[in-house]
Amino acid sequence: MAKLNARDESRRRSRAVDASDRADYSEALERGLLVLTAFDRDDERLTQAQLARKLDLPRATVRRALLTLTHLGYVIAEDRIYRLAPRVLTLATAYLTTNPVSRVLQPVCDGLAEDFQTSCTAAVLDGPAAVMIARALPQQPLAIGQGLGFRVPAVRSALGRVLIGGLSAERRRRYLLDHETGGERRLARIEAEIGEVAAQGYAYVADEVEAGFHSIAVPLRRWDDVQIAALNVGAGTERLPREDMFERVLPALLTTARKLQPQLV
Repeated sequence: MAKLNARDESRRRSRAVDASDRADYSEALERGLLVLTAFDRDDERLTQAQLARKLDLPRATVRRALLTLTHLGYVIAEDRIYRLAPRVLTLATAYLTTNPVSRVLQPVCDGLAEDFQTSCTAAVLDGPAAVMIARALPQQPLAIGQGLGFRVPAVRSALGRVLIGGLSAERRRRYLLDHETGGERRLARIEAEIGEVAAQGYAYVADEVEAGFHSIAVPLRRWDDVQIAALNVGAGTERLPREDMFERVLPALLTTARKLQPQLV
């Protein structure tokens, strides 16, 4: 096996629980997953060289990962270009069908989207993003890539701020140090804002993720009061005014969260 570079060695140390686990950590599996997640809307088709540059990995490492993923059916090779195969969807399906939270929340999102005639989403925290595990729009098709699994920046979104606010103060600061840039002053401001979100029990964000769009989110807690997800309603500011967000939507979200708690395990 090739010697790890400094970045990979740091990643390995941070993810291994203790020294005894390091020998069991599979860098080959990690790099294969990195290759899969390198494809996105902006990079739907990539060459080996492009993947190697994007991931800062040796080209030989990327080549081995691509050949393995192609053999397993997760990647399609077209001449020297690679793209994801439909089989990748089985990974998301496995999560959604084995996660009872998603099954409980999808009909809830459907109902709220219909009530307010705008989008309703449930999400969990995944690294620097809030990832959607249930989503609905009122009698409208979702744009490709904006349904389940769609990611929004956690620090800039109402969903993400609620999710970060659910962390302990120590974990919250460590999270922001790992995923936010801009200096100590900006970090302190964001930390204070998210602390306020945690105290008040909701987050409202406007014009951050998308101009002319605002959303409000509340935490979802399971039966033992541990926060496990966030629920939001979002809309264009012309479709749903700010006052409606606080006077109509927020009470409905809080009531829904309370009713859901006994069902979330």
